[in-house]
Amino acid sequence: MPSYSVTVATGSQWLAGTDNHIQVTLVGSKRCSGQYLLDKVLHNDFEKGAVESYEVTTSEELGEIQLLILEKKKRMVQDDWYCKYLTVKAPSCEYHFPCYRWITSNKEIALRDGRANLPQNDKTEILQRYRRQELEERQKLFGWREWEPGFPLSMDVVHYKDLPLDVKFDFKKETDFILNYKEALTNLKLNQFVNMFTSSWTDFEDFKKIFVTISNTVSGKVMQHWQEDRLFGYQFLNGSNPVMISKCKEIPAKFQVTSEMVKSSLQRNLTLEEELQHGNIFIVDYKLLDGIPANTLDAHTVQYVAAPMCLLYKNIEQEIVPIAIQIHQKPGPDNPVFLPSDSNYDWLLAKIWVRSSDFHIHQTITHLLRTHLLTEVFAIAMYRNLPEVHPLFKLLVSHTRFTIAINAKARDQLIGKNGLFDKANAVGGGGHIVLLKKAMTDLTYESICFPQSIRMKGMESKEDVPNYFYRDDGLEVWKAITNFVKDVVCFYYDGDQAVREDTEVQAFVKDVFVNGLRNCKASGFPESIQTKEQLIEYATLIIFNASGQHAAINFGQFDWCAWVPNSPPTMRCPPPTKKGFVTKKYIMDSLPDRARSCWHLGAVWALSQFQENEPFLGTYPEDHFIEKPMKEAMEVFRMNLKAISRTIGDRNKKKNIPYKYLAPNQIPNSVAV
Repeated sequence: MPSYSVTVATGSQWLAGTDNHIQVTLVGSKRCSGQYLLDKVLHNDFEKGAVESYEVTTSEELGEIQLLILEKKKRMVQDDWYCKYLTVKAPSCEYHFPCYRWITSNKEIALRDGRANLPQNDKTEILQRYRRQELEERQKLFGWREWEPGFPLSMDVVHYKDLPLDVKFDFKKETDFILNYKEALTNLKLNQFVNMFTSSWTDFEDFKKIFVTISNTVSGKVMQHWQEDRLFGYQFLNGSNPVMISKCKEIPAKFQVTSEMVKSSLQRNLTLEEELQHGNIFIVDYKLLDGIPANTLDAHTVQYVAAPMCLLYKNIEQEIVPIAIQIHQKPGPDNPVFLPSDSNYDWLLAKIWVRSSDFHIHQTITHLLRTHLLTEVFAIAMYRNLPEVHPLFKLLVSHTRFTIAINAKARDQLIGKNGLFDKANAVGGGGHIVLLKKAMTDLTYESICFPQSIRMKGMESKEDVPNYFYRDDGLEVWKAITNFVKDVVCFYYDGDQAVREDTEVQAFVKDVFVNGLRNCKASGFPESIQTKEQLIEYATLIIFNASGQHAAINFGQFDWCAWVPNSPPTMRCPPPTKKGFVTKKYIMDSLPDRARSCWHLGAVWALSQFQENEPFLGTYPEDHFIEKPMKEAMEVFRMNLKAISRTIGDRNKKKNIPYKYLAPNQIPNSVAV
């Protein structure tokens, strides 16, 4: 009688094991086995971390094993079970069945062996039927919901606790903003300041009272040099929000700066117009903040929001430095252009307003909208339209890990009513909601596709824009991801026609566009994919945005924002309407009070921490791909990433301020914090 050895691996998470009965049915190309109970007498099966084997005998050979039907039956009480994988050793070959999911009910689960397959290549009715059933079940679990009008659609749950178990945090990764934030306040010894709510700091040196115990290499240099123009300009290239700066080809009419005003800042004996022509002028415009209401939730503290413009200059030392700042968008006599030649306090306060505005754009748009919310759209559409056997699911699933969960937590505790945004930020209390809706008009495919986004801003040339490490490292990581994705796509698709015939990938792309992005044609996101080249770029965009882009704009928050005057989350005095009256006291009264400074510091510390056992780019703890060419492609990918990390590490040894955020060995696989 033919014998089949069935090996079952249980996850190592807390509570992964089960005392329930586990039954399997092997579905072969010739016939099916009966339903077998996997049970060893006097043995506690399916314990956490266990890998156990069972013999299944049949009267005749089953043929090629096409499916494994798994069913969990209640014993004493119903409990959940996390199954990693099963293998079946048949008389002639061995099959691997990835699972990597929680089994929570008595419903049967059909597992395909680990070889990926496109929908048009499934020829038998049983495989097609189970493929459809898997997606029908997923679409019931992963619905779309409008959290706020005008936002990208999100997961159809009210609270984190309502999420399917498979996308919740495991117990090693459990993330709670409130608990992490309180832990940060305790670890950073900040609790003593929190109750001094409306008390202003009296001097810049006072900020060291909450800073000195937690300074690191970068944040320490920010503390020492934050008032210097060269560090101010450097942050637009390699700080926590290196996406705002653009080459300036023409001074906007709304910006009242003239050549005469900036003459003393220009070092090449050229006029402003000539410097523009030579490509030495750059601009940062926070126009999206224009008209955004300031936080009014605290009746004791008035808060302010501005929408500044900043003109920058590449000097003869090849540094980017500011040469003019206008704090409001609308020109007028009460909206002067501030210059480096003004009084020290006038110029310093103008730069502080730019840094505060940059913080708001970074948190709400660069970080929240363009990485967190957008990756959630891709994740939901993936679960709704791509079965586990699809190669694109296998490729993307590690890069969507915990994103739905972290966003649900954020809606509960961070950006929702009375969340941390409302407590500490000038755009809290609803301003961040208005800002994000406004920013949706700028959310385009081109602006998310990294190489195109760099070209759009005129920032692609290393000669014209030196020391732009965000660009340089990002392009290397993008290239490595592209090459890996190309290996995957070209292995499974023999031509463009195969892409067009893939109904599941077409449904995935359409779901992203129609539901996730609200059918917005102006976004430029595709409604369908016509070629392998398009599919490679689309998948690369998803992976890079969830890994490299998120790392670049998330893990530098503590470095660049811990010194509160460098990134104030709120301003408590209105911007100056004329020159010559700003004093040090006015600046101190403008900066966040003691309590908000502590809230801000605790938040950026908590958000900048890597999690325990973080899977970094190129590591795939779950073996969704089993084919040898895919294993080889993964190894090449890892080797390429290691080479990039070594190059970045060697460069950083020579740098006063290292740029490490896009080193692959420090890029988590997904948006998970």
